[in-house]
Amino acid sequence: MRVKNWIKRLILGKSFKATFRRSLFVIVGCLILFKFFLLPVRIQGESMEPTYKNGSLNFINTLTYLFKEPARGDIVAIKMAGRKVMLLKRIIGLPYERIAFENGRLIINGNYYPEDYVKEKGQWDMQEVEVGKDEYFVAGDNRSMPIGEHALGRIHRSKIIGGPLL
Repeated sequence: MRVKNWIKRLILGKSFKATFRRSLFVIVGCLILFKFFLLPVRIQGESMEPTYKNGSLNFINTLTYLFKEPARGDIVAIKMAGRKVMLLKRIIGLPYERIAFENGRLIINGNYYPEDYVKEKGQWDMQEVEVGKDEYFVAGDNRSMPIGEHALGRIHRSKIIGGPLL
């Protein structure tokens, strides 16, 4: 009989009402947290490898850019079709810059720019593109993939919804 009371107290606590209130508070808190501030995403595709592996799970912090602007090198979540379909890309170009690729090397405003996060250099070639006001230029980290298989280019600031936690 003692074991039965111990299990009941472990599950329900001293007071059923207090335990119910705490449980309800935790559930509502988690719903709000994961609905509005931490969005779970499953990585699909190889364009961000080796930084993010295909099939891995991560969370997007929607508060990341609430008080600061995205910077070069930041990995951002870009909404494509609401909050259900997003791209995860790295910012390589800032507003009013000119971006190009030559033999796999990034060129910003006519100067080569080192990319320490790129592990395998590819043979990307792309004509110079000017980034407009409130725009950023994004690309994936996996440069060994042909440039035609990547979703890259200019995106408006309003499409950036946050950055990954890890």
